[in-house]
Amino acid sequence: MRVNARFEGVAEQQVSYLATSTGLKVSDVLRDSVDFYYRHVRSQGTQLKHLSKWIGKGDSGQSDIASNIKSYLDEGLATKYGPATVRQRPAKRPNPAK
Repeated sequence: MRVNARFEGVAEQQVSYLATSTGLKVSDVLRDSVDFYYRHVRSQGTQLKHLSKWIGKGDSGQSDIASNIKSYLDEGLATKYGPATVRQRPAKRPNPAK
């Protein structure tokens, strides 16, 4: 695939710096950058799906996301990191203003 892209300002400086400091051609820098970004996004794939469930998008099929976000977040973190990392809710303290 042939791609034409315009880089100006900071993006242009970044590409030039990468090409100069690595000794690569600009097309190689861009190709490597796309590969790096692709691998990063692919590795985040399942995390992004869980995030979209928590904000009420995606294919969760649940209609109570907004009202139960904390419990869904706790459940997701426990699934990913194990139950030891799930945050503990502090005990309710009496409101001194009452």
